[in-house]
Amino acid sequence: MTETASRPTLEAVAERAGVSRATVSRVVNGGDGVREPLVERVRQAVEELGYVPNQAARSLVTKRHDAVAVVIAEPETRVFADPFFALQLRGISKELTAHDNQLVLLLTEGRDDHARVARYLAGGHVDGALVFSLHLDDPLPGLIQGAGVPTVFGGRPGWSDGTRDVVYVDSDNRGGARDAVRLLAGLGRTRIAHITGPLDQTSAADRLDGYREVMGDADPGLVVESDFTPGGGERAMRALLERCPDVDAVFAANDLTAAGAVRVLRERGRRVPEDVAVVGFDDMMPVAEQTDPPLTTVRQDIEEMGRIMARLLLRRLERRTADGSAGGADGSDAPVVLPTTLVRRASA
Repeated sequence: MTETASRPTLEAVAERAGVSRATVSRVVNGGDGVREPLVERVRQAVEELGYVPNQAARSLVTKRHDAVAVVIAEPETRVFADPFFALQLRGISKELTAHDNQLVLLLTEGRDDHARVARYLAGGHVDGALVFSLHLDDPLPGLIQGAGVPTVFGGRPGWSDGTRDVVYVDSDNRGGARDAVRLLAGLGRTRIAHITGPLDQTSAADRLDGYREVMGDADPGLVVESDFTPGGGERAMRALLERCPDVDAVFAANDLTAAGAVRVLRERGRRVPEDVAVVGFDDMMPVAEQTDPPLTTVRQDIEEMGRIMARLLLRRLERRTADGSAGGADGSDAPVVLPTTLVRRASA
């Protein structure tokens, strides 16, 4: 048998640094009022002893758990199959890790999961929540508001009742869609179709609006609703070819949809881009570059969106810790809408 070394205590750190236990506690918990030379002595003692703060005790002092819930309103089969979520989670994780916060991932497989998520958030396990991929009739925002948890949303929320403090991060979906359709029109294409995402999500609705702003009174048969998946893109493309066999261009609501559409066009003997030009949305690697031919697409910085979401939430949590407020939005928490960029490749 071997003896396990006892875990270094706050008292041991204080003795090594030659300061009081209270001074060590203030330094370890990020408190003010300690002179810089003492701070350095405490930090050196912590490093030498390998001291790890007791999180439960630390939470009693700081009122923080240093944990953030990331709530994705999609089933796990969708989350782990779509690189969009991996990119956004990577951005969130990098920002939280840089500030020594833990990420707690919560997925909603169905309606029964909403109450479970709300109970978890209300139970005081995390300091705040980052929520994205919401649908228009989703009860999660109301449940989260009832839990009293500071929240930042990914994507423009679909409600407009003006009764909630809302902080969100989004891309210029409408503007990016306009750029995509203008490119296709500039190539001389006249039968430009749009395969949408699920229209109960604001990103898909905004991209459809951008398409319509350029196309005006286009044939409504050129618009087919889909679901942001490759299989959905395949089904929508087949429907388009049956309905409008003279289609000569497609703007797809995301890269996965575009990849599915391109596969069907090749199966049907349609050359891309000679017969049908295709433009996607997202610029997700490796999807956009590995599609045959590589996709022309609208780039949104998905990873940066995740970083900014986490940054905004951490800022709210710091305010709450400093002034004891509920961490609500204020004038400095305006929504952030990132620009998009058209990336030309071989599909258009």
